[in-house]
Amino acid sequence: MEQQGKSLEELVKTLPPDLKEEVRDFVEFLVERRSRRLHKKPRLEWAGALRDLRDQYTSVELQHRISEWRTEKKC
Repeated sequence: MEQQGKSLEELVKTLPPDLKEEVRDFVEFLVERRSRRLHKKPRLEWAGALRDLRDQYTSVELQHRISEWRTEKKC
């Protein structure tokens, strides 16, 4: 049976009722999870964590350094 190229809707239509219900539950979960992320206020626990570096770097330089620190390989 060729499934490639079929839309999601077409694929779901081929499922038995119990699996269609699982798909529905999963999609509802994804929608709810996305909604929570979109409405969640950002936590700023890290605010001020780099305060001691403000005299060494401009904000742009600090952004570059942080990027470098994130990508450095750990030994």
